[in-house]
Amino acid sequence: MTLNEAEYLDYLQSERRGYAWVMRHHGGLTPEEAREAALAHYPYESAEASFRGLIFHDEAWHWAMLSIHGDRYVVEHPELVHPSPDYLALEQPINERIRTPR
Repeated sequence: MTLNEAEYLDYLQSERRGYAWVMRHHGGLTPEEAREAALAHYPYESAEASFRGLIFHDEAWHWAMLSIHGDRYVVEHPELVHPSPDYLALEQPINERIRTPR
């Protein structure tokens, strides 16, 4: 996926928002703690950075679940494998805008 700077920033913000949401609703963090966790997990990468945006290969739901439950969450919590409808509603507009072919 190749993103221009504006698209990258939109995607970064969207993933941070999704990660923070999961950390609040499933991880029990306060809004401030969740925001800080999202910023730490999704730092800004310059356009020149190797593998910029590689973290986007899995969505924020997955990365947050790994953080909360560990790498066996898919086995130990199969009900959490797929993002909840509330999470999907939060993320859908930005993901549709970026993933729609031009």
